[in-house]
Amino acid sequence: MNIMTDIDFTKLLNNSLRIFYKAAVRTALTNPSQARFFIRTLNWQNKAAKIRARWKMQGIHVPPILVFSVTNQCNLHCQGCYHRALRDPPSTEISADRMCQLVAESKELGISFIVFGGGEPLMRKEILDITENYPEILFLMFTNGLLIDEGVIKRLKKQKNFVPLISLEGFQGETDGRRGAGVYKQLQKTLADLKANGVFWGTSLTLTRINFSTATDDKFIKGLVNLGCKLFMLVEYTPIKEGTKDWVITEQQRASLHTLRDSFRSKFSAMFITLPADEEEIGGCLSAGRGFVHISAEGDLEPCPFIPYSDTNLNHATLKQALQSKFLETIRNSHSQLHETGGGCALWARREWVQSLTKGDP
Repeated sequence: MNIMTDIDFTKLLNNSLRIFYKAAVRTALTNPSQARFFIRTLNWQNKAAKIRARWKMQGIHVPPILVFSVTNQCNLHCQGCYHRALRDPPSTEISADRMCQLVAESKELGISFIVFGGGEPLMRKEILDITENYPEILFLMFTNGLLIDEGVIKRLKKQKNFVPLISLEGFQGETDGRRGAGVYKQLQKTLADLKANGVFWGTSLTLTRINFSTATDDKFIKGLVNLGCKLFMLVEYTPIKEGTKDWVITEQQRASLHTLRDSFRSKFSAMFITLPADEEEIGGCLSAGRGFVHISAEGDLEPCPFIPYSDTNLNHATLKQALQSKFLETIRNSHSQLHETGGGCALWARREWVQSLTKGDP
């Protein structure tokens, strides 16, 4: 059996991130200022990898990616939403000052990718004030896109390091069917405005067995590329909400994903990432700090957005201290148990075991 060492995995992950940035440069060549930004960011990525390596020598494992769900609030009530199924509205969300401090701490530790999620991240407009001060870090934002107005687009034009990933389900029928009447039409205007203003943007397509054929159809993909989409995240639906197990893609659909992804890469000038399939290509589940770690809206440091369990809150600890969590370390050391889940989140499939770790169980 081929056992990947921690050193081997770190090299593989860092190389994968370099490939991502190089692909980003190629896809942004029609936008010279964006391409220059990605070239500068590629240089920072190399420096950040060295910073992480130095922390590793001190016994602190720092992932290259931080996922930060900055709010539980949302302006939509989408069917099958995993976030609403997992999270109750908190009494107090992490403050803007602490958010800013955490981004600064992330940079110091060598984290070079920060992904904003929610809820709807733009419910907290202060994130755009924070990110403009850290041009070395690439910020991706999963958003329903409805709060991207003229003022937000004006700011995005100046912040080349901030890439909105707008959620779609397919054409009007699929998108409005899950997200609400009128959403698709409003987003078409938003996407046209993003293109007109030269904003580098992407899309997040949650794949279910219902929308799979539409969301992976050449006509649909080509339409988004023509609107300026440069990054496609094709994410398999994880059935966290009760009654949605039959939304999970079929084995036949899953088997076709790699072929479809490679076909898209050859046909279109855009980046295509499939999850969790692409994780398997670089060694499997990246959670618990192996490749990324998650901060909840309340400030809890968690293995991933699908797993609301933690032993450390960042309102009471630095990110450096929290990354030394024994809870996260135990999950990383048990990585061999987090393969082959039939799609979706590997940790969610073993959530009872994960929860037991917060209680000190073996």
